[in-house]
Amino acid sequence: MKKITNSDKLVKFYYVACVVLGVAVAAVAVWYLQKLLVPKYQRGVVEGAMISEYYDSEEPHEVIFLGDCEVYENISTVALYRDYGISSYIRGSAQQLTWHSYYLLEDTLRYETPEVVVFNVLALKYGEPQSESYNRMTLDGMAWSLSKWNAIEASMTGDEHMIDYVFPILRYHSRWNELTQTDFDHVFERDRVTTNGYYMRTDVMPEGEFPAPTPLTDYTLPESSMEYLQRIVDLCRENDIELILIKAPTLYPHWYEQWDEQVRDFADQNGVPYINYIYLRDAIGLDMSTDTYDAGLHLNLSGAEKFADYIGEYLVSHYDLTDYRQVPEVASLWENDILFYDQLRDAQNAELAQYGELQSWGVNAIEN
Repeated sequence: MKKITNSDKLVKFYYVACVVLGVAVAAVAVWYLQKLLVPKYQRGVVEGAMISEYYDSEEPHEVIFLGDCEVYENISTVALYRDYGISSYIRGSAQQLTWHSYYLLEDTLRYETPEVVVFNVLALKYGEPQSESYNRMTLDGMAWSLSKWNAIEASMTGDEHMIDYVFPILRYHSRWNELTQTDFDHVFERDRVTTNGYYMRTDVMPEGEFPAPTPLTDYTLPESSMEYLQRIVDLCRENDIELILIKAPTLYPHWYEQWDEQVRDFADQNGVPYINYIYLRDAIGLDMSTDTYDAGLHLNLSGAEKFADYIGEYLVSHYDLTDYRQVPEVASLWENDILFYDQLRDAQNAELAQYGELQSWGVNAIEN
């Protein structure tokens, strides 16, 4: 039997150390490549950066908005605070489906319990997963939890796989030839693109003529989306949260009267308010020749501040909300948000003055 010498032990130690170091270096390299290759959503399609921004927000939020572009482009969170002291956050994302909203609410409750949740109903028309790219813009930004896992399972299209969400490098490994300087600049830190979830546009394009609505063979809202709406109702009740259902005041994509009736019946059966703001455009004070930036699909800053003022008045008159302008430690945080908001407004207005249009302020998708 060969005697193991100190020299043999030293060789073995160096061998093990080299293997461990090699594995560690490889793991760090893969981690860095994954951070580099995943989309940053800092230019053009910035909507994919919205969901993750919530985790950096330090204020308490007594009002949480859930939904698609009909909330994150149409309601100014800063106007709600400036006018009423309401501290709110829009957990919105492009083409946010009803199950996305449910799991985002679950996720939110891991951090705070709002007094009021406002859900925009447009997404109820979708009963099936729609698009991997839109899924990614909601799901990739969520912090890992059981809620994220369940959201992914509920959302995957036929070509998607859970492993690609767990290890995004498997999905984006071929993106190396699409990398730009923005990818390298934002590997570890990304620029802020919203103010508490509100996506700002200051440009103006008056509302135009929309296509006539296509008659449907079946106006029944999908069972799956209505089931998740019921789950949102139940989750709010379990946590003593007031729920409000709304339809934003924009007219396109078309919201059928038959859908409106179904939502109204659901709201009545569940004892929750439902407000269709399409019928309140004049009361809000919207002038769609100046209050939209994309021919009436979404509101611009002017319209979003008017809509926020109208919603804010309803919120403070119906619910016992804190005026956070009177809470110094929260007010100081909001002052930073207001500063960013004002700087963003000024930057967009300067760009409009120079170029006549905004160059890189996000996607303008009709069906988002």
